[in-house]
Amino acid sequence: MCGICGIFNFDGAPVDRGLVRAMSDTIRHRGPDEEGVYIGPGIGLGHRRLSIIDLSSGQQPLSNETGRIWIAFNGEIYNYLDLHRELQTGHVFRTHSDTETIVHLYETYPDTFVSKLHGMFAFALWDEDKKTLILARDRVGKKPLYYYLDDRKLVFASEIKAILKHPEIDQTIDEQAVSDYLSLGYVPAPKSIYRRIRKVLPGHFIRVRPGKFEDLEYWDVRFHEAPGRTEEEWRDTLAQELRSAVRSRLMSEVPLGAFLSGGLDSSAVVSVMSEIMNQPVKTATIGFHEKAFDESRFGRQVSEYLHTEHYEKVVTPNTIDTIQKLVWHFDEPFADPSSLPTYYVSQVAREKVTVALSGDGGDENFGGYTRYITDLRENRNRSMLPLSLRRLVFGPLGALYPRLYRAPRYLRAKSTLRRMAFDPMQGYFESMSTFGQFDKPSILSPDLKRSLGGYESIELFRDYFGRAGTDDPLSRIQYVDIKTYLTDDILAKVDRTSMANSLEVRCPFLDHRIIELAASMPPQLKVRGNSGKYILKQALRKHLPDEIIDRQKMGFGTPLPDWFRNGIRDFARTYIVDREDPYLSNVFVRRIWDDHQAGIRDTSWQLWNVLMFRVWLEGGRRGL
Repeated sequence: MCGICGIFNFDGAPVDRGLVRAMSDTIRHRGPDEEGVYIGPGIGLGHRRLSIIDLSSGQQPLSNETGRIWIAFNGEIYNYLDLHRELQTGHVFRTHSDTETIVHLYETYPDTFVSKLHGMFAFALWDEDKKTLILARDRVGKKPLYYYLDDRKLVFASEIKAILKHPEIDQTIDEQAVSDYLSLGYVPAPKSIYRRIRKVLPGHFIRVRPGKFEDLEYWDVRFHEAPGRTEEEWRDTLAQELRSAVRSRLMSEVPLGAFLSGGLDSSAVVSVMSEIMNQPVKTATIGFHEKAFDESRFGRQVSEYLHTEHYEKVVTPNTIDTIQKLVWHFDEPFADPSSLPTYYVSQVAREKVTVALSGDGGDENFGGYTRYITDLRENRNRSMLPLSLRRLVFGPLGALYPRLYRAPRYLRAKSTLRRMAFDPMQGYFESMSTFGQFDKPSILSPDLKRSLGGYESIELFRDYFGRAGTDDPLSRIQYVDIKTYLTDDILAKVDRTSMANSLEVRCPFLDHRIIELAASMPPQLKVRGNSGKYILKQALRKHLPDEIIDRQKMGFGTPLPDWFRNGIRDFARTYIVDREDPYLSNVFVRRIWDDHQAGIRDTSWQLWNVLMFRVWLEGGRRGL
């Protein structure tokens, strides 16, 4: 895995080599093995390399044989050997790297070459003859790519911090992005926290030449039921595709292992690896002292069953230095607390391997999240009454219903009643929001409300609901998750925390052929009754014992409620209570802090959102 950066001056003005090198040095953690810079008329490309394939001759930036086409590449192309064989006639290959294959693929198929790549990637390709720069990102956004565009230049990089090294960058904060972050806990693409810095969308590439900018989509997932297959055929096809996806991701010239939480997805990946590899798989997991959050015993159980070489680490609340470090790595506010255990499991894995496979993507593809089942149930209830009547009845009931935070879960009806007053799209957005519709006005400062005008973050979900191309309730929210939560939360988390440890992570469940296969399955093969991942579980019964397959899902959680009252209390108080900023309502922030400390209600997720925002605002964007 690698880091890339560069500058394109539209008027052909010389690019400062020292500036490109400074940008590259900022993301050294993404590629500690080698560095390279290419400078041409009006263009500068920088590259940091983590050597995985073709260790002896894969240095970058890399050109074609004429030196007229250059590339800086981050990622892995799993079908590059097939492409190499196809392109041998008419092209001169000087390396055995997947990177050079992209250059020659562009020469042969300049308009469609990106769609022929199977893998995870972000790259910049410079065509000197056409004075054109192409920035491309893989289908679901496993690898990040940001850019800054104005009338005179385009500056790009794998991480925002490298772009900010350029002395002529407008660093104005995007108020809409702040609002989105408060709702979702991340800044959704194509926005970044900075108004003028954007993310290349997954499944897109941008093509830039002086006076012309194009944003082109080359892939999207379409949910449709493919007829004519029995359940057994679906099961066998899935098992075959998963094996193929895992096998292709074992390509490496450096030590390789896997994350193993003991959950279904990571266990599935390690099980297939164990069948293919001729040696024990190196596996890594983390645990907590708090038993309710500790999955390490499940990881050990699967490790013993599959005979892996297993390594563990216990995470404690003494993680303040790590919190600050992660804020620096993310470059913008990011409030998924599972970034902490993901950072630590990456650290454990990196001590033994350079590449690790993970189970990410299984939940989104096969309906594994509990919220999917809840949403389906709520939609069935919504269908019994028209929206106008539900708003009239459930809205007031939700407002009046007491907050029974200490009551059994089945009595905590306030949130459910409120969601019942919404349409399906609004209800799902509410279930995904840290500060929902009823808390959002309270957390915003008066100045931020005025700046936002009539903007509402829910419009992002409304757009994707409309583009899903299906009326099936489960498929619709899976599509929304693939476009938002998967890309900008899960994959951003995995990329930044693994790259912070110079570890490459590969995700077999996010092979686009598995995504397309899952999207063509009947929804009842994913969620059946009160259980998700039905067909995946059936596909794994020959490989794992039932007690592992049918274990209740835990999720990769952290003991935030206790940490805010004990382990990180003083540190958190400094930012949440003692600090002020122009974006958040200090009165409301103080109220949710006091409620949590008094045990009135658990506001730990909201407090974490505020904490991550204010740590970033104070120091993270300047470099801690």
